[in-house]
Amino acid sequence: MKTKKYVEDLKTKSAAELAQELVAAKKELFNLRFQNATNQLDNTARIKEVRKNIARIQTVITQKEKAAQ
Repeated sequence: MKTKKYVEDLKTKSAAELAQELVAAKKELFNLRFQNATNQLDNTARIKEVRKNIARIQTVITQKEKAAQ
């Protein structure tokens, strides 16, 4: 249920907001990987969750680009 709500929120955002969200998610993923490499990360499942969120954001961006054509 939580992911459906997240995807619906993504679909209502503009292209600029989606790009900003994508940059933030990629920064978070980098930080999580860095923490994991230095053994400071407690919740390793968060890496997988952020990777899937990045894919969701990119999917919505692609869908909006195809709909605009």
